[in-house]
Amino acid sequence: MQDIKRRMWLQYFMLLLIGLFVSQIYASADTKFYESFDEAFDGRWIVSEKEEYQGPWKHSKSEGHDDYGLLVSEKARKYAIVKELDEPVDLKDGTVVLQFETRLQNGLECGGAYLKYLRPQEAGWEPKGFDNESPYSIMFGPDKCGGTNKVHFIFKHKNPNSGEYVEHHLKFPPSVPSDKLTHVYTAILKPDNELRILIDGEEKKKANFLSSEDFEPALIPAKTIPDPDDKKPEDWDERAKIPDPDATKPDDWDEDAPMEIEDEEAEKPEGWLDDEPEEIDDPEATKPEDWDDEEDGEWEAPKIDNPKCEAAPGCGEWKRPLKRNPAYKGKWHAPLIDNPNYKGIWKPQQIPNPSYFELEKPDFEDIAAIGIEIWTMQDGILFDNILIAGDEKVAVSLRETKWKPKFDLEKEKQKAEDDAASLSDGLKGYQKPVFDYLYKIADIPFLSDYKPKILDFIEKAEKQANLTIGALVSVVLIIFTFILRILFGGKKPVGAKVSGEAKKTDDVAETSNNEGSTEEKEETAEDTTTAPRRRTTRREN
Repeated sequence: MQDIKRRMWLQYFMLLLIGLFVSQIYASADTKFYESFDEAFDGRWIVSEKEEYQGPWKHSKSEGHDDYGLLVSEKARKYAIVKELDEPVDLKDGTVVLQFETRLQNGLECGGAYLKYLRPQEAGWEPKGFDNESPYSIMFGPDKCGGTNKVHFIFKHKNPNSGEYVEHHLKFPPSVPSDKLTHVYTAILKPDNELRILIDGEEKKKANFLSSEDFEPALIPAKTIPDPDDKKPEDWDERAKIPDPDATKPDDWDEDAPMEIEDEEAEKPEGWLDDEPEEIDDPEATKPEDWDDEEDGEWEAPKIDNPKCEAAPGCGEWKRPLKRNPAYKGKWHAPLIDNPNYKGIWKPQQIPNPSYFELEKPDFEDIAAIGIEIWTMQDGILFDNILIAGDEKVAVSLRETKWKPKFDLEKEKQKAEDDAASLSDGLKGYQKPVFDYLYKIADIPFLSDYKPKILDFIEKAEKQANLTIGALVSVVLIIFTFILRILFGGKKPVGAKVSGEAKKTDDVAETSNNEGSTEEKEETAEDTTTAPRRRTTRREN
């Protein structure tokens, strides 16, 4: 007893240590923001009061888990909600990790499931008025609709010369997972301008913020641009080839000759039926009884192919087939020659780009709030475990302790469902012939006592493909049990000897009774054989 208590206390102590360790990680200076949604979001997250954002958010459990999240609860709605950070997060110095979980419980055909990391409110927005125009620094997460299927990473950057904020989109972003499992999305911003996008802890994309090959448009503008005021001269000739002005059309060139002519050598096939039409009125067609000539017009029988033409080479007027005209040359055109005045394709001259600037790293605006502003045709989108951290280890620990147990459980359940579906598909190939034989077995006379139960079980199994094997085994067991009863059971014990007179009397009576009984049995057997109990099966439905 003492050993059991000791082990229980030891387990409790270990769990306590793990909990303290995890909580210290989440509460460390490297954790800038963390939202688990273990508690209701009311009072902490602010729902937009804009008229078009009427989608209701709910604090709900993830399907199959006790873990709560922020749920998109209705289809075809716009949603907007925001959480102000206690302290703005600086994106300019050190590593910044953005991570969150999303589960598309009903799939995603058209809609977004991304987060917006918003600039301070001095940029011109307020929580209750949060909408798609609210200024953000980074937008990150899944988006899918029509031809769009990507995990967005977009950052807004202010041009120091023009003062304009420009959206820079990650080129060739990863695709959105197509299942209904919980997935965790991670964006790691490094101080050396490197960006890494992870899905479920696996790197899917690496980019450099300063590379024109990774973002569109490039963060650093081109040094020169085409002069918008430059105009192409009127005498500028861009034609590399021109028709030969000295060429003339040959005298024997007939532009009016047709491309095809009748084949004069063709002959009408023997047996051609000139007087037979290709189609005739359907002789079996009759005028509908409700046909009204005044309202519906004169009734005409529908046409069918003339059966006489099927055995003949053809019917109707015979015409010679066409063949290519050897004299055909088409429209004459002068041959092309090099253009002596060709100057090439005109381009405006390049001038210095007034928007050009140089920098060693992006000048990100601080993150002052996290917002979800989406329009979606699907419900069941669940957000959870939103993290902003200054160390990748925090994100790794959170994935291992929060996301992975859920994902493994969901994946195992999905595998079981896929295996069951695969088994069902495999059984469908031979399901019909199996049940046909089972119905025949149920009609065997010596199984008449079991027939109602057999039919009932077969019909139930027929509706569920995965019960096919069970139906086979059950019917076989019934037959086997019946055979065992015939072979090893059911004989009556032999009685004591009786006197000769009594025995004779009994024999006569028994013989008389047996004869009557035999006739009745034969009639019953005949009735059972000729008129078995009728069943209602799928074949009659």
